[in-house]
Amino acid sequence: LTMYANDLLTTPVNLAGLPGISVPCGLAENGRPIGLQLIGKPFDEKTLYRVAHQYETQFNLHDQYQKL
Repeated sequence: LTMYANDLLTTPVNLAGLPGISVPCGLAENGRPIGLQLIGKPFDEKTLYRVAHQYETQFNLHDQYQKL
C-alpha cells in the first residue's frame, strides 16, 4: 500500500497522457527537499523541459541539495 501512496500525485498525470516533471523548489523547515510538479500539454515535452530548466536556472535551487 505504501508503494501506491507514493504514486498518488503522479499517476493521474500519467493516466491522462500528459507529460509531467518535478523540479526542486526549496527546503522545508526540517531540511527536507520540496518539489514542484509541472504538467504540460499532450506531446509537448519540449516546452515542459524548457520551463523546468529555466525555473531551475533562474532560482538556482538545484545547488541547495547535498550530493548523495
